Amino acid sequence: MIRSMTGYGDAEADSPAGRIRAEIRTVNHRYFSANLRLSSLFERYEPQVREWLRGHFPRGHVNFSLRLEGVTGADGPAPLVLDEARARACVEQLRALQQKLELPGQVDVALVARFGDLFRPADESTAIAIEPDALRVVIDAAAKATIAMREDEGRRLEKDLEERLQAMERAVAVIAERAPERLIFERDRLRKAVSELAGDTSIDEERLAREIAFLAERWDISEELVRLRSHIELFRETLAAAAEEPVGKRLGFLTQEMHRETNTIGSKANDAVIEHRVIAIKEELERLREQIENVE
Repeated sequence: MIRSMTGYGDAEADSPAGRIRAEIRTVNHRYFSANLRLSSLFERYEPQVREWLRGHFPRGHVNFSLRLEGVTGADGPAPLVLDEARARACVEQLRALQQKLELPGQVDVALVARFGDLFRPADESTAIAIEPDALRVVIDAAAKATIAMREDEGRRLEKDLEERLQAMERAVAVIAERAPERLIFERDRLRKAVSELAGDTSIDEERLAREIAFLAERWDISEELVRLRSHIELFRETLAAAAEEPVGKRLGFLTQEMHRETNTIGSKANDAVIEHRVIAIKEELERLREQIENVE
């Protein structure tokens, strides 16, 4: 089973310092990439958080936020202060963007409050410390929820990819059936043309047989068909394998190889029916390529 690289998950848990909440959003990316937004209390754990996320998501871009809701101190709720420098920077950047892009609307408090951690405990030294293990429990729970969504999306992707493979196999079957017929047609056409040109002169049957054999060798696509079918079957086996490791790159490589064999078949076709089926296969390969860009 394959996994999509698109997913969302969240989790939260109570702690002596307040409620810890983690949110994860993932989208497709060739490699692992993470954008972390951590409350000031958790910033020191950024390297560990990044490695924990990498363990769950080997490929894809991860947008991750970790915050503490209802911050408390040892003697109850800790007073909060506004990080005025950060708030001022947000306002300046937003106004500059608004002027540059000529955007309507106003930069107000509601908008600014969405960006960054503008509030922090007045004295962070009084905040109750949170152990890394407690953070990891919440992060792992959010990651599992995200993976579950990615697997659900992966099942839908797999169904679509299987339909593409079946369409390709139908086109390959038509090509395999048509390939010998075009050689027979060409043999008869060549014999007729030589007879018309020779008139009453006898035809050199041996020479004619050599020419036909040369055409048959030049137009032979049996090896390409065998390899194309083999790539399709391996693609299908890869889809069905356990999702223990990313397979998106492998599927991409197989798609490239299938495209290569299809191009060779098209160059040897010399037949409208085969050429039309080659175009159909290329269309399905393009759809495959687009879909597997979102496969982990």
